[in-house]
Amino acid sequence: MINVTLPDGSQRQYEDGASPADVAESISKSLAKAALAAKVNGELYDLNRPLDGDAEVAIVTARDKEGLELIRHDAAHVLAQAVQEMYPDTQVTIGPVIDDGFYYDFAREKPFSTEDFERIEKKMEEIIDKDYPIVREVWSKEDAIETFKKIGEEYKAQIIDDIIPPGEPITVYKQGDWFDLCRGPHLPSTGKLPKSFKLMKLAGAYWRGDHRNEMLQRMYGTAWANEKDLKAHLLRIEEAEKRDHRRIGAQLDLFHLDGTAAAGSVFWHANGYTVWRQIEAYMRRRLDAEGYDEIKTPQLMDSVQWEKSGHWGKYRENMFIVPDFIPEGEEGVEISVPEDAKLMALKPMNCPAHVEVFKQGQKSYRDLPIRLAEFGCCHRNEPHGAIHGIMRVRQFTQDDAHIFCREDQIVEESIKFCRLLESVYRDFGFEEIAVKLSTRPDVRAGSDETWDRAEKGLKDAVDAAGLPCEILPGEGAFYGPKLEFQLTDAIGRVWQCGTLQLDYVLPERLGAEYTAPDGSKQRPVMLHRAILGSMERFIGILIEEFAGAFPLWLAPAQVIVATITSDADEYAEEAARTLRAAGLRVEVDTRNEKINYKVREHSLRKVPVIAVVGQREADDRKVALRRFGSQGQEILGLDEAAAKIAAEATPPDLRKAGDE
Repeated sequence: MINVTLPDGSQRQYEDGASPADVAESISKSLAKAALAAKVNGELYDLNRPLDGDAEVAIVTARDKEGLELIRHDAAHVLAQAVQEMYPDTQVTIGPVIDDGFYYDFAREKPFSTEDFERIEKKMEEIIDKDYPIVREVWSKEDAIETFKKIGEEYKAQIIDDIIPPGEPITVYKQGDWFDLCRGPHLPSTGKLPKSFKLMKLAGAYWRGDHRNEMLQRMYGTAWANEKDLKAHLLRIEEAEKRDHRRIGAQLDLFHLDGTAAAGSVFWHANGYTVWRQIEAYMRRRLDAEGYDEIKTPQLMDSVQWEKSGHWGKYRENMFIVPDFIPEGEEGVEISVPEDAKLMALKPMNCPAHVEVFKQGQKSYRDLPIRLAEFGCCHRNEPHGAIHGIMRVRQFTQDDAHIFCREDQIVEESIKFCRLLESVYRDFGFEEIAVKLSTRPDVRAGSDETWDRAEKGLKDAVDAAGLPCEILPGEGAFYGPKLEFQLTDAIGRVWQCGTLQLDYVLPERLGAEYTAPDGSKQRPVMLHRAILGSMERFIGILIEEFAGAFPLWLAPAQVIVATITSDADEYAEEAARTLRAAGLRVEVDTRNEKINYKVREHSLRKVPVIAVVGQREADDRKVALRRFGSQGQEILGLDEAAAKIAAEATPPDLRKAGDE
C-alpha cells in the first residue's frame, strides 16, 4: 500500500501503482474532471504516472500557476503537431513556455505567413477534438537519436546528441502518431487542452541562438485556461499598443530614436525634457529632505579602477571600452590603436565612483550614515536585439544613491528607504507594489559568510518595513543580494523599477573605511539604492501608464490659451502672462483657425487645460476652461483661474508640505 499525504495534512492509502489520477478520483468527481497534473513531493507529475511510494500529493488544476504553464506547454506541442500534419516538410526544434504564452521554432524552406494562422488554429482544434491520450515513454539516448534521424528530425537528433549525457534515459511524449522529445509533464490527453488560444506573430530565430547557424521561423502563441481570460489578454495587448511609448512619444513630440546616429540612446525634445526636468526636480526635493548629498562623478574611469571593483572581470562584456590615446593620421585613414594604449571604460554604474568620494577625508562612526546621490549617466553595451524604445537603452540616467552605514544601521536605513520609495510611487499614482529578494548568484564576489549576513540583513529590513517579500534564488548582483520593487500599471502590467542592494564586498575591494569608537578602522556597509531605476525607462512607463495624458504637474504644456477671434489676441497674451506669473507652463494659439479645430488639435496633444478666450471673455477679463477628457467648460475670472490651475499643478510633495 501507498500512503498519500494531501495538502490539508490528511492521509489516505492506495494500492501499489496508483497514480495522482486515482487520488483525484477518490477525493471528488469534480476534482478528477478538473485535474491536469499533480505535484508529487514538490515535483510536477503526469496525472497518470504511477507513484513510486509514499508521497505528498497536490492535484494541479487550471487555476494553479503550474496548471496554466502546462496548458501553454501542451498548446506548443499541439501547434507543432498541427504544423507538421499540414506541412510535412517542416522540422520542429524547441517550443518552450514564455510569459503569457509559448512559441515553437520551425525549420522550413518556405516561410510561414500570418495568413496561415487561422488554418493552423483550426487544425489545432481538430487535434483537441480527437482527444489523443498523451503518453510518456522512456527511451535510451541511442534509440532516440536513431528514431528522430529516421523521420528526418535532424535538429531533435542534434539536441539529444549534444545535451543528453551518455547513458541517461530521455522522455518522449506521444499524442496520436506524433511524438516529441520532452521532459514533461503534460496533460492526460489533447482533449484536456482548452481552445482558448491564439497564434500571435512570427519572427526569425537562429538555431541555438547563434547567428552563425541557420535561421529558423519562430511562431508565437498565447494560451489561457478559458475564453474569458484569453479575451482579457487580447484586450490588454490592444490597450498596450494604444499606449506604446514610442508612438505616443512621436505624437507628443517628446523624443526620437535614431538607430543609425545613436543606437540605444534617446534624443530628448523640449517637451520630453520638460517632463524629465519636473521628475528630476521632484526627486531632488525628496532626496534633499531625506538627508542625501548630491554629487557628480566622471563618465570615464581607468580600467585599473574597474579591476579593483571587480567589474572588469565579471561585467566587462557589458562595458564600452575606450582606449586612452591620441589618434593620428589624415582624414579617411583607418585609425589604429597602439598596443600599449591604456584602457578606460564608460561607467556602467556609479558605485565605484561613489566609494571614491566617500574615501576622501577621514570618516568617523559619528558621520554615518552618509547618503550620496547622483543622477548618474551610465552606459551598458546592450545587444542590438535587446534595445527597446526608451525602456531598454545603452545610455541611461539612474536616480542612483549609495548609503554608507554601520552594520547596526542597516535595518533602520533600509526601512527609511522603503518608506521613501512607497511615498514616491504613490505620488506618481502607483499603489500596488511587489517586493522580490534576489539571493546569491553562482558567479559572485565575497565569501558565503558575507552573503549570509547580507541576505539576512535585507530580509530583516523588509520584514521590519512590513512588506511581503518573494525570494528569487540566484538572481542577486555579483557583489550582493538585492530587493527589487515592482509596480503594476493601469492595465495590469508589472514593471521592475526600484532596487536596494546590500554590499559588503565593494567597500572591502576599494578600501573604504571609517574610525570606530575604539579607534580601529572598520569597513562601512554599502547600500546601493534606486527608486525610479532609470529616468528613461520610468518616463516610458509613465507615458504608457497615462497614455500620454500626464498629470497636470508633469505635463509639458499645462495650459493653452486659444483665441476664438483675432479680436482677442491681445487679451490672450495678457492671460498667458498672468498664468505664467502663477508658475504655469503656457502656450498661446492665436492662429486664424476655428476654435473647434484648435481644441481638437490640442486635445490630440493631450494638453490638460485649454483656456478659450473671445471678445466676451476679454471684455469681462475671464477665461473659458476646457479640461482634457471632459466635454464641458468652466467660466472663471482670469486671476481666479490662474490661482486654481496653479494649485492643481503643484507637485504632490509640495502640496503635502503646504497641507502640513
